[in-house]
Amino acid sequence: MVLLRYLYILALVIWLGGLVVAGGIAAPSIFQVLEAWNPIEGRILAGRVFGEVLQRLYWLGYAMAGVMFVSLTLHRLVGARPIKYGLRTIILALMAAFTLTADYHVGPRIATIQTSVSGPVSALAADHPARLEFNRLHGLANILLSLTVAGGLALTYWETRE
Repeated sequence: MVLLRYLYILALVIWLGGLVVAGGIAAPSIFQVLEAWNPIEGRILAGRVFGEVLQRLYWLGYAMAGVMFVSLTLHRLVGARPIKYGLRTIILALMAAFTLTADYHVGPRIATIQTSVSGPVSALAADHPARLEFNRLHGLANILLSLTVAGGLALTYWETRE
């Protein structure tokens, strides 16, 4: 049972930590450095670099969600039932769904907008339809990833109680 719980917590820490580091440290650093190097080309390059970071983080999230689900379920079947197993499983499923939505629904639409304009989207007029749609999608991606972090924090809370 200890091994299953350890795997669950390790996967949770890796996923949650990756999200926090990517959004709170990597993204601002990448944009700051590359925009200082070249305001226009640097912003475009920063978007591409962080897009790749996000893609890898999505795949990491899928793997960690799988490890978490299997270890939590096995722990339930062969050991003591984890506190609020059903709710924890629902939160885990929502976290995976938010990640899938950001990856397969929002991300491709953002990429399409980025490739359809010459230069950074931020250089377009504030009322340009492409910029408005990009900002809306970017906000949606931030919300989805923030909800994933919130779910991870909720799961962390239950782990501290067990």
